[in-house]
Amino acid sequence: MFDTVLVANRGEIAVRVIRTLRTMGIRSVAVFSDADADARHVREADTAVRIGPAPAAQSYLSVERLLDAAARTGARAVHPGYGFLAENAGFARACEAAGLVFIGPPADAIALMGDKIRAKETVAAAGVPVVPGGRDPGLAEAARALGAPVLLKPSAGGGGKGMRLVRDLGVLDEEIAAARREARASFGDDTLLVERWIDRPRHIEIQVLADGHGQVVHLGERECSLQRRHQKVVEEAPSVLLDEATRAAMGEAAVQAARSCGYRGAGTVEFIVPGDDPSAYCFMEMNTRLQVEHPVTELVTGLDLVEWQIRVAAGERLGFTQEEVRLTGHAVEARLCAEDPARGFLPSGGTVLRLREPAGDGVRTDSGLSEGTEVGSLYDPMLSKVIAYGPDRETALRRLRAALAETVTLGVPTNAGFLRRLLAHPAVVAGELDTGLVEREVDALVGSGVPEEVYEAAAAVRLDALTPKGDGWTDPFAVPSGWRLGGEPRPVAFPLRVTEPVEYTPRGTHTVTEDTVTVTLDGVRHTFHRAGDWLGRDGDAWLVRDHDPVAASLTRAAHAGADSLTAPMPGTVTVVKVTVGDQVAAGQSLLVVEAMKMEHVISAPHAGTVTELDVTPGTSVAMDQVLAVIAPDETPAAPEGTATAAEGAATAPEEPAITPEGAATTPEEPATTPEGAATTPEEPATTPEGPA
Repeated sequence: MFDTVLVANRGEIAVRVIRTLRTMGIRSVAVFSDADADARHVREADTAVRIGPAPAAQSYLSVERLLDAAARTGARAVHPGYGFLAENAGFARACEAAGLVFIGPPADAIALMGDKIRAKETVAAAGVPVVPGGRDPGLAEAARALGAPVLLKPSAGGGGKGMRLVRDLGVLDEEIAAARREARASFGDDTLLVERWIDRPRHIEIQVLADGHGQVVHLGERECSLQRRHQKVVEEAPSVLLDEATRAAMGEAAVQAARSCGYRGAGTVEFIVPGDDPSAYCFMEMNTRLQVEHPVTELVTGLDLVEWQIRVAAGERLGFTQEEVRLTGHAVEARLCAEDPARGFLPSGGTVLRLREPAGDGVRTDSGLSEGTEVGSLYDPMLSKVIAYGPDRETALRRLRAALAETVTLGVPTNAGFLRRLLAHPAVVAGELDTGLVEREVDALVGSGVPEEVYEAAAAVRLDALTPKGDGWTDPFAVPSGWRLGGEPRPVAFPLRVTEPVEYTPRGTHTVTEDTVTVTLDGVRHTFHRAGDWLGRDGDAWLVRDHDPVAASLTRAAHAGADSLTAPMPGTVTVVKVTVGDQVAAGQSLLVVEAMKMEHVISAPHAGTVTELDVTPGTSVAMDQVLAVIAPDETPAAPEGTATAAEGAATAPEEPAITPEGAATTPEEPATTPEGAATTPEEPATTPEGPA
């Protein structure tokens, strides 16, 4: 067994691997970029090594620096986690050449299963059913032979990049060209394959374990059909769709897929399954690493998958047979991400001012967070995973909803409230899932408006701050009661802003402490967590700012007759296509802002002239920071001293996921498309940033 293991990753997965290493009595080595110098995984490891500047290409993706860190600390093995280099065959070979054990499958298996075309051909030869399709050359002919609808996919990578659903074969050639451009830009390889599209499918994957002595077992399935923009959102084990016969058949198919590539270690075989005919399952891909959702399998089997990865890598045999694997109870996982559902799920960021992570009976949280953590735009947006277990599915869902309601991450907008509402959706409760459900219901799940009690709580905090403390005489003019000499008290109003400015006059009773604020309105009591200007409850959070109408008026006057384009998310400007003085057309792409592997195109709201441009490529920007100003064509002069323009304009399409310049790729896996079939390795091994 190894005495020291280097964890070549960051965030929650690094923390999770370190936990098992500690349990096994193995010394752990963390690595960190400058941005992660005080990160939780660094503090929890036995030792840690700085490996470079913040950009992943110079740190977490630097094979040379990772191998040097292993040599300097005496590590005998490397655990890659997921994302970054976890599915990089070159990294696995480099570890072997350096005398290190790569805690994962053989490099040849990674390379084979990373090429979706070769993977399908290999498993099909082993008798595993695959989605009907075709490949380059002859892609267009294969697509026409299949008939619409079809799905175009890059062979070399995933994350939803380059995937195109074609329902009209009349535009097939244009869609193929666009998919090739995206694939080439994302992966340096424009090879495509085409597959038959399955409407309203379910995404079910099988966990496998293989040792180096010829034994391969499966550990049952995970249902991963709740997805958004090609990304898994919630996963559970087992699936309510499968009966024992189908489960056994899919498990055996997964075992054969693993054998076909000479697999060793933990891996996942993913299937697309028609909801109306589970027996017609088809292989999509094999992910040659640990999955983000591995905890649900651990909870229903009682096995530590990271421990078995390490034991197998050390040459041990599996300590159990297929017949000894038992699935007991039910587990559900939700991915907590730094994203703002109210802003179209754009990446968020900030400092974690208040943190409360759920625990207790049947609840597990895998997290890389701590109070004071800076969540920036350089890495993947997944912050943690909340997992609940119960004797049955109903109990597991109930416990997970309650756990998400207890989750507090004030300072960084997250999707916790959205996830809680999703888990309460009648179709989810009933187990009537498909890969398009979340997209169809997203508007209702996001919620709308700001509840009055949020403004009441914000006003209560401000009233409390203005109220003199202590015993003795109090100057009546110092009390924010609205009292005045010789007249009726005037109501106290606070100019506040969450999304739109509001003049709010508190009307309830309240109690304010350092960490909470409780208000009672119309006989109903509401309790919020608080930190700075942040308020949170039941997984939702609001940043309630003071609104200065005078400053807003001056801003409007400064840009009278023009529209300010602001950053939709904290990130980095990667592309600037215009200069001051340029004439632009309505909808013209002007800039690109990138954050957490998502690129967002900033477009002109109308035809006009660029009068201000405050950024260049490489500029780091905060959310809502002004990037440029566009003066509209033929705008009449504003009367002197008056404001004629709105404060700002919307900056870009709400849906950034699949644009010619890039695609959204949240935590490791893309899984499937919004409505169906899907496919692609969850996280390309050569992804530029972040542990998927």
